[in-house]
Amino acid sequence: MEEINKEEFTVVIKNENSSNVEEETTKKPPFKKRKPKPKVPRDNSTNSNNNQKSGEGWVTDLKKAYLINEKIHKDRLNPHYKLNLNTSAKLKITPLGGLNEIGGNMMVVETENEAIIVDVGMSFPDGEMHGVDILIPDFTYIREIKDKIVAVIITHGHEDHIGAMPYLFKEMQFPIYGTSLPLEMIGSKFDEHKMREHRGYFRAISKRTPIKIGNDFEVEWMHITHSIIDSSAVAIKTEAGTMIHTGDFKIDHTPIDGFPTDLHRLAHYGEEGVLVLTSDSTNSHSPGFTRTEKTVGPTFDKIFSSAKGRVVMSTFSSNIHRVAQAIEKALIYGRKICVIGRSMEKNLEIAMNLGYIKFPKDQFIEAHEVNKYNDKEVLIVTTGSQGESMSALYRMAIHEHRHIKIKPEDQIILSSKAIPGNEASVSEIINHLLKAGAKVAYQDFPDIHVSGHAGQEEQKLMLRLVKPKFFLPVHGEYNHALKHGQTGIDCGVLERNVYIMSDGEQIEVTPKYLKKVKTVKSGKVYIDNQLNHRISDDVVLDRQTMAKEGIVMIVAQINENDRTLAQKPKVSSFGLVSDKQDKYFVKEIEDILGVFLENVKPGILKNNRILEDELRKVVRKHCTRKYKKYPMIVPTIFVQ
Repeated sequence: MEEINKEEFTVVIKNENSSNVEEETTKKPPFKKRKPKPKVPRDNSTNSNNNQKSGEGWVTDLKKAYLINEKIHKDRLNPHYKLNLNTSAKLKITPLGGLNEIGGNMMVVETENEAIIVDVGMSFPDGEMHGVDILIPDFTYIREIKDKIVAVIITHGHEDHIGAMPYLFKEMQFPIYGTSLPLEMIGSKFDEHKMREHRGYFRAISKRTPIKIGNDFEVEWMHITHSIIDSSAVAIKTEAGTMIHTGDFKIDHTPIDGFPTDLHRLAHYGEEGVLVLTSDSTNSHSPGFTRTEKTVGPTFDKIFSSAKGRVVMSTFSSNIHRVAQAIEKALIYGRKICVIGRSMEKNLEIAMNLGYIKFPKDQFIEAHEVNKYNDKEVLIVTTGSQGESMSALYRMAIHEHRHIKIKPEDQIILSSKAIPGNEASVSEIINHLLKAGAKVAYQDFPDIHVSGHAGQEEQKLMLRLVKPKFFLPVHGEYNHALKHGQTGIDCGVLERNVYIMSDGEQIEVTPKYLKKVKTVKSGKVYIDNQLNHRISDDVVLDRQTMAKEGIVMIVAQINENDRTLAQKPKVSSFGLVSDKQDKYFVKEIEDILGVFLENVKPGILKNNRILEDELRKVVRKHCTRKYKKYPMIVPTIFVQ
């Protein structure tokens, strides 16, 4: 056989596109054909394993495929196997406010060596707390662990989350981390309290960027929709695991500013494995989804289009997007905007200065300029939607405002819902507005207000995204938290891993367990806003007693030798008997005093404090028996 040259050789082939064009290519020398291998029967199970190993994602064994997918479902729904069960690290969570109530939110999150505070909010007093303007959390536990605290982190700018900050910072100071709006709102409070220097503690953060705080914490702020702009949930990473705290939230897919809840980051942490979730329970009894803020706009448009006079819109001063929607309608209908109410003016100014909302400043007028314009050319945005007796709207309604008085043809919009406990106040202000001849749009328009808190379906979505091992419902009364806890169980959290906390309870969490370890001092501190100082508990109790039971004051002069009255005693009572009965009541007390002196032990006359205490008991016993009251008794005895 002729030997083949091992060097490459050239052949000529024709191009398919042109018979006239030839091109060269190279070929390797031919080799002898190999004998074909015998065919082997295909082993499906072997190929399935090979396919599975090679990552092709399919198998031919359907039962096996089902079992594989079942495991995948279990793993994605319960990613807790990713938690470090070998760690000895512990996370402690201690709420100091916000549980079994609406408002006053404050929580401490601790490791062995460090701690952070989440929000420092205030709440409002009930009608029996006379002379009390606001309530703040008891800071006793904060004082005890002061040296451990490395930061205060803020979720959003509502009063029930930042309102107590000035009172905390009068005692102790820490770095404050948060987004621009809540920090500036806190700054405004510091300015009012003459604490401007504390602005130096501000640390403005960027969302979606984990920040190292101290040695033990890494915190990321995630955007959340709520009834105030620039709200956040926080992911708090520690050696023990990740804690997600939602803050107040709803899941609005079409918010006014176009920035919906950051579901992607929540899901990201859910896939990583979340140790514990603390989540807003306020609307736990509300089925379905909370309506989007945008539903209010068409209602405003309908009211503005038919208004024959001035439009007066009142809402919560912090609801910037609600105010912005009203202003947009005013501009469309050619109305100037007058903003009245200190908190409303302040919050709107902050939001505009920081760039959250943008409106031409020449469209705004002052209160004293309102009467220069035709009624159909004016929108008044004001506070007072909760019927506060000192609010601008209330003073307008009863004609006590310096520049503006409600009159016939005025269209009032109350774009809010009465906070529990404020129903009577709201009803009162509506009556005043109607008596003044105004038209009031309130509950007869279902979309005049929407909540800022998540309904049940949004709570379920949060639970499914985060997939926590342990669940602690927060922010709300006991019944709200209990209902939210059941929703958590329905969404796959084990019943034994759900705990309904109370203020002051310290919960210890590790990847292996959750348990209550102790109770710390908690409660409320009464604040007089006029003087910006604390009111002691006994003062409030005395005021309650005087309001409910009345007061009796006795001034008497006694002869020690014969234990008789030196002169007729002075007796005054308030809130116990009517003016007509007063002289009979005075005679009763004189008789009681005479009998008391006849029977009193001689030694008691030498100790005024004991003498007055004994007289107090005798007079109170008489009032309780005859008048079924337990009044405050104030005796002043002079012994000569």
